[in-house]
Amino acid sequence: MAVVFCRWRRGRRKALKGFLPLACSLSLGFEYVGPIDGHNIELLMQTLENVKRFDDAVLIHVLTKKGKGYGPAETNPSLFHGVGPFDVTTGKVAKGKGGAASYTLLFGEALNKIADDNEKIVAITAAMPDGTGLSAFAAKHPDRFFDVGIAEQHGVTFAAGLAGRGLKPVFAVYSSFLQRAYDQIFHDVCLQNLPVVFAIDRAGVVGSDGPTHHGVFDLSYLRSFPQMTLMAPKDENELQHMLFTAINHDGPSAVRYPRGNGHGVAIDQEFRELAIGTGELLRDGDDVAILALGTMVYPSMEAADLLAAEGLNVAVATCAM
Repeated sequence: MAVVFCRWRRGRRKALKGFLPLACSLSLGFEYVGPIDGHNIELLMQTLENVKRFDDAVLIHVLTKKGKGYGPAETNPSLFHGVGPFDVTTGKVAKGKGGAASYTLLFGEALNKIADDNEKIVAITAAMPDGTGLSAFAAKHPDRFFDVGIAEQHGVTFAAGLAGRGLKPVFAVYSSFLQRAYDQIFHDVCLQNLPVVFAIDRAGVVGSDGPTHHGVFDLSYLRSFPQMTLMAPKDENELQHMLFTAINHDGPSAVRYPRGNGHGVAIDQEFRELAIGTGELLRDGDDVAILALGTMVYPSMEAADLLAAEGLNVAVATCAM
C-alpha cells in the first residue's frame, strides 16, 4: 500500500477540495498522511519515522480491524473488547465463580422482563449495547432502544426529554463514562426532578479494565445532587429489585453495581419494590456494628465471622438507600 505524504501550498487548494480529509487539514492547518494499513507494522513504523521531518501538526490516518489475527475476536469484537479468562483455542470465555452470571447480564435480563409489562420503559446507551447488557433489549424492543453514540452528555439530556414526555428512560452506562455528563445530570435531570434511571455498570474498582474505567467517584458526586436516590445492591438478586424500585420511583435514581459476576444467590421470580431510605440488619450483635454498602456487604459478613472467632459479637447492616 502506498503512503500519501502531502505538504500544503496555497496553490493546491482547488485540487484538494474533493478529498475531504485533505480539505479539512487545509482549513485546520495540519499535515495529513494516509490512509495506511495499521496491521502492517513495518509500514506503520516507516510512516512514523517519515513524519518526524514535518514542522506542523500531523494527522496519520490508520485503518485497523478490531480483533485482527484472532478468529474469535474478529467474529465477536465486542466480547473481546474487555474479556476475562478464556480458552485460547476455542475462544470460549470462562464462567465466573460458581457459575454465577455477571451483574451486567442479570441487569439486562431484569430490564427486559420489567419492560415486557411496562411499555413506557425505554433504554439508552452511549455506544455500549453489549458492554452494558442492552443487546437483548435492543433485539426484543428495537423501537424502545436508543444508541446515542459516544455522547454521554446527549444521552442524559435525551433521557430527560423522554422523561418529561411521560416515558421511563433507563440510561445504562459505565460509571467512569457517566462523569462526562456531570452537568447534564444536575441541570437537566435532578433540578427538574425527572424520573430518569441511571443503571451504572462498572461501579467501584474494575480490575483488568484499568484505571481509566475505575468507577470510584459516582457514589460521592451523585449523593450531592438534589432529588437523587442512589442504590447499591449487595448481590444480583437485590440488583433486580433495586432496578424495579428505581423504575417505579417518581424522581431521578441510580443503581450502581460492579464489574464481574454475582454471588450465585437464588434469583426471585417476582420483582418487588424496596423501601427507600431503609437499611437491612443482616446479623445482630452488641460489640461491634459494621455498616456496609453494595459490594462490601459480603466481605463484611466474612469479617464478622472472623471477629466472632475472636470472641466479638458483630452486627452487620446494609446502609439505607
